[in-house]
Amino acid sequence: MVRMKTVAAVVALSALTAACSGGGSESSEPAPSTTEAEATMPAAEPEVAAAPADTGPPAADDVSTKDGVEYASLTGDPAAGKMVFAQCRTCHVTDPGVNKTGPSLAGIVGREAGSVPGFNYSEANKTSGITWTEEKLFQYLENPQRVIPKTKMIFAGLPDAQKRADVIAYLKDPS
Repeated sequence: MVRMKTVAAVVALSALTAACSGGGSESSEPAPSTTEAEATMPAAEPEVAAAPADTGPPAADDVSTKDGVEYASLTGDPAAGKMVFAQCRTCHVTDPGVNKTGPSLAGIVGREAGSVPGFNYSEANKTSGITWTEEKLFQYLENPQRVIPKTKMIFAGLPDAQKRADVIAYLKDPS
């Protein structure tokens, strides 16, 4: 019985490794041929980009995004933001004083992080020093874990900059 479990585990691990690594070439295209001129040319050195240093979360007043988009370059559409916010409703509402899995987002713009009464925030959120400006929300919604590591919020983020701007427009006036 133990031997069978070991075999099954090895097979599963092999399948997973093949799936993650691409599993080899599946292309029916022939390999590109090398011309005589290319064969006599010295090989070019590969370009290696320096890996960015992991400097931790951005400062409370830093609003730079990973995608490089600036909030000021976009105009949010509250109606479109309401549609995007539908996915947020699992954990959040815009009704004042109503906390769900996440805190109420009523009046979030201009509020200090970790300050909604009656909500049990992570220590990371409470001590972040963040005030939720539109720009900081824009950065946070891109990747919450980047901005407040160890936050309880498990949402992966909104990679689409326009959708982030739309949600913020909606949150400013959800009526």
